[in-house]
Formats: sequence, structure tokens, C-alpha cells
Amino acid sequence: MAKQKRIGWKEISQRTWAEIKQDDVFGDAAKLAYYFLLALFPLLIFLTSAIGLIIGSGTGMRHALFNYLSQVMPGAAFQLIDSTMFEVSNVSGAGKLSFGLLAALWAASNGMGAITQSLNAAYDLEESRPWWKQRLVAVVLTVSLSLLIITAVGIVFGGSKVADQVANSFGLGAGLTLGWKIAQWPIAIAFMLLGFALIYYFAPDVQDQDWKWITPGSSVGVALWLLVSFAFKGYLHFFDSYSKTYGSLGAVIILMLWLYLTGLAILVGGEINSEIENAAASKGAADAKHKGARRPHQKAA
Repeated sequence: MAKQKRIGWKEISQRTWAEIKQDDVFGDAAKLAYYFLLALFPLLIFLTSAIGLIIGSGTGMRHALFNYLSQVMPGAAFQLIDSTMFEVSNVSGAGKLSFGLLAALWAASNGMGAITQSLNAAYDLEESRPWWKQRLVAVVLTVSLSLLIITAVGIVFGGSKVADQVANSFGLGAGLTLGWKIAQWPIAIAFMLLGFALIYYFAPDVQDQDWKWITPGSSVGVALWLLVSFAFKGYLHFFDSYSKTYGSLGAVIILMLWLYLTGLAILVGGEINSEIENAAASKGAADAKHKGARRPHQKAA
């Protein structure tokens, strides 16, 4: 691999901010929020059905999944999702939900398709893949991220149970349990970083990439998403004016705002990766791509 000249974070920050304004990232995040809303419930149906089929419905994994979701999402938005999923489960039944697994997966992949379009804009690319390949990539990414979520929740949930059993069996007290509760968050963040890396690697229509487990964009994207999620949740805890102003519609508005912030974090991370590679290509890095190019040494379209 060719040795790159050093690129400072100040230069990357200036480039990224300029591209965020030029690519209308804030507008694209609003579009992503709409697609995410349409894809959110099918994704949750797919996840809960997959957990029931793969692991079993009596393991407590579904409860653990929603428990961790509640810690990140604003309270009103989570209550809306929780009550809606409860109603869907009661009306449809476990058998019908499992039967509709493929339909839920197809609908959930629409959100990934929207991410693909927005990341192509970050790289200044026009989509060249046929529609079936675009859909296939979206479906595979959706399945991969779902498996990552299930695995992460399984490790954290199973680890908590093991830690409790070991602590009780050997009289280790609450120290081991507390230690695991602290350690579970780095594990969850590691899975999130991998999920972001998969999105940035496979979603945009770029070629001849080198796989990286952690990229600057995925690191910033995950950190930004956690920051805005917890900050928004904290703000609503003290100043929940949406519910007071809009009543029951306030929960929908809060959910849309959280999905908007989620889409914004994903797109900002993509812009950072794109600008780092573009800056590296402009400084002569042999394995980097210019804006608008699908592979190294290719002229921008």
C-alpha cells in the first residue's frame, strides 16, 4: 500500500463541512427519516420473528432487545414503538409474523436502499448497478445488521446471566455483575462500529475498496449518533414541549426527530470517509479514489 501524506483533521473538517452543505446532507437526513419510519416496524418485526425462530421465544432476548433500545431512544418514541409492536403481535400472532418474515425483510430493506442513494451522493456517484443488485445489497445488509444486533444482544444478555450465576455460585458479590454491566457497553459499541463499517463498505457504488474494521467515518458516526441520542433524550426528559404542544402526536414527532438525527449521523460519517479518501487521492495516494470515481486511478465522471 502506498504511503499517504499526512492529512490533518482541520483540513478534513473544513472539507467535510463544505461537502455537507453542498450535498444537502440535512435535507437527505430528512428523507432518510421518512424511509426509516416506513422501514422501522418491518425491521423490528423481522428481528423479533428471527429471534423467535433462531433462539426461541422464551429466552428473554426480545425483552432484552427492547430494553437496550429504550436506553437509547427518547421515552415517548420508545413507548410508541413498544405499544405498536405489542398491538401487532397480539393481532397477527407469532405464526403469522413468522410467515411474513420475508415480507418484513423486503420492507425493512427500503431504509437501506435510501441510505445507499444518500451515500452515493456523498461520493458524487451516479448509481450504475442494476435494480436487482441494488435491492440484493440492501437485503443482504439488512440481514447482516439484523444478525449483528441479535448477536450483540445475545452476548450482552447472555453475559449478564452468566455473570449473575457466577457471582451467586462463588460468592463474588455485586462486583462481577457491575463489572459486566460496564463491559457490555464497549461490546455493544464494537458491534455498532462493525455495522457502520459494513454500510460504508457495501452500500455506495464504489469498487476496489480495502476493508477496514474501523474507519474514521464509522467512529465519528457512532459517536455522533450516541451523543445526539442521549442529548436529545436528556433534553426531552427536562423539556418535553412536544407532548404538551401536540398531545399524542408528540410521540410521532419525537420519533421522526430521532430518526432524522440517526440519518444525519450516518451521512456525516459517510461524508468524512469520502473526504478523507478524496484528500488522500489529491495528495497522490495510489489506493485512494477521487470524488466521483468508483475505483482508484479512475477519472471522476
